[in-house]
Amino acid sequence: MQSIADFQSPLMKQLFVCSTLVFQLLFVSAGAQNAIALEPQLNLPRTTIQAGMRRIDAQVAAQPKELAIGLMFRKSMPAHEGMIFVFPEPARQCFWMRNTLIPLSVAFLSEDGHIINTAEMHALSDTPHCSSQPAKYVLEMNKGWFKKAGLKAGDLLSSPLFQAQP
Repeated sequence: MQSIADFQSPLMKQLFVCSTLVFQLLFVSAGAQNAIALEPQLNLPRTTIQAGMRRIDAQVAAQPKELAIGLMFRKSMPAHEGMIFVFPEPARQCFWMRNTLIPLSVAFLSEDGHIINTAEMHALSDTPHCSSQPAKYVLEMNKGWFKKAGLKAGDLLSSPLFQAQP
C-alpha cells in the first residue's frame, strides 16, 4: 500500500488524499448498510401450514434478501412458529446456521408439500444440510419439532402456499 510520502508532486498528493477519503466513506457506508442487515426479520408475510394435527404459523421468505437472512439473529421463536423459504424453482437446497442463534430443524419440501428429508441443525454452525432431491420449499422450525410431531420423509404438509402452484 502506498503512503502520501511516496508521491512527489502536490497534485498527486492531493489526489491520493481525496481517493483515500472516498474509499473510507464508501467503507463506512457499506458497514452501516451491513449493520442494518444484522437485525432479525420479524415482520415478513405469514402463511398457515397444516402438519398432521399441528398448525404452523410460518413467516414467508421469498425475496433474495429474505432468503439470505432467514432466521439469523433471532434469540428465540415460539413453538408453533417457523419460517418457510420459497424458491423460484425446485433445486437442491442447502442451508447452514451462520449467524443463527437458535438450533433448528429443517424440512425440505417438494412443490406439493411432501417432506423430502429433514435435518437437525446446530446454532452458529457452517455445516451444510442439503435436500436429497430438488426442493421448492424449505421449512425451519425449532430443533426437534419434526421428530416431536412424528413427521418424516414422505409425509404431506398442506398450505395455501402449496395450493397456489400452477
